[in-house]
Amino acid sequence: MTLPLDLAGLGAGPFNLSIAALIDGLNSRGEAIRSSFFERKPSFSWHPGMLLPDARVQTSYLKDLVTGVAPTNPHSFLNYLVSHKRFYQFLSAELSAVSRAEYANYLKWVSERLPMVQYNTRVQSVDFSEGHFLLHIEGESEPVAAKNICLGTGKSPYVPECARPHMGGNVFHAIGIAQRDFSVEGLRVAVVGGGQTGAEVFQSMMDSHWGAPASVHWVSRRQNFEPLDETPFTNEFFTPQYVDTFFKLPVNAKQNIVASQKLASDGISPDTLKALYQKLYERAITGQTDHLDLRPYRELTGMTYADGHYTLEMMNGLHQQLEKLQVDVVILCTGFESEVPAYLDNLRHRLSLDEDGRFNLTRNFEVVWDGPEANRIFAVNAGRHSHGIAEPQMSLMCWRSASIINTLLGEPVFDLEQSINLVNWGREAQPEVELAFDMAI
Repeated sequence: MTLPLDLAGLGAGPFNLSIAALIDGLNSRGEAIRSSFFERKPSFSWHPGMLLPDARVQTSYLKDLVTGVAPTNPHSFLNYLVSHKRFYQFLSAELSAVSRAEYANYLKWVSERLPMVQYNTRVQSVDFSEGHFLLHIEGESEPVAAKNICLGTGKSPYVPECARPHMGGNVFHAIGIAQRDFSVEGLRVAVVGGGQTGAEVFQSMMDSHWGAPASVHWVSRRQNFEPLDETPFTNEFFTPQYVDTFFKLPVNAKQNIVASQKLASDGISPDTLKALYQKLYERAITGQTDHLDLRPYRELTGMTYADGHYTLEMMNGLHQQLEKLQVDVVILCTGFESEVPAYLDNLRHRLSLDEDGRFNLTRNFEVVWDGPEANRIFAVNAGRHSHGIAEPQMSLMCWRSASIINTLLGEPVFDLEQSINLVNWGREAQPEVELAFDMAI
């Protein structure tokens, strides 16, 4: 084995890429942190299957990989603009939100500048022995040793229980829809899910992006097609001060709070809603909306297949009545769910998980486990239940990365103190009860 790494990252999506970019900036100053980030894909890609026309990022471009904690780091979005010689045109465009395609290009540009990121490298399993994690790489005879690891392999598409037996063919999750070769010409289509992805897929269906459908039915369990709440005080949920307060709350209080804040992170961009409504109005006055059917406040409760079509069973929450809908294609825009990665199977019995199978995390994003304190398992995008709604979002991405690096090095190499606090969340909140490791998983 080669000299052990200080940190091995599993996955090189945006969140682990942020950690790598900050480490690269420190290394250029002589910190010398030995790290490698292993990605099974042949090159960087950020949800290429979701790069639909007019798709926008819902987070400010200043909340990039590094700027919030290291504004002079060369891997910022502003440096990307300058390097591509379009800084002034970008400013003149006065974009309210960056296109998802441009942000994906920015992330790819950063990935290609980081020597510690390795592609075409699949981690099959992870063991722990004699003070080191051992990463077994596909095609390699010797494992890679690391003192600490950071899990950043993302989440899995969530599929409603009733849809699982029908997955494949004409029932699929929207995660790869932009790269899917299919046609809905003359077919009846159901788009299930009332978030941003559902809105973008419905809009693309209206524009006949995959052919002209016979009908399009947009189904959402939310009471209406609701906007993302981007108002200033709601954005206080995406500050380090709020995360600190939220983390200290009792476990049984967190779930209800996160649920009540859903539209702060999972609504539809107001610009998207306005464009959709204007398009619907303009088509309605010319009689072109008969094939468009918007159904909010419907809970998908069942799905069957017979005679070449699918029948969706939905509970109308407004009238408390069961509705049925026959379609030929079902596109699930139903989000994602967390699960323990398969490569951790050998360590699973040593990890502390809650009753829903989620990682128990410390304030600094460490997975609680029964191993030595000197060997840490960090996890990103895995703590919505413990750290709040900001955790899966890019808003505090670089702040979380800096917190992890500070913990890794045992010193505050990044100054994370905030001098202004406009909302008093209650600074004397009681610490969360210390999690005891439970071997019964």
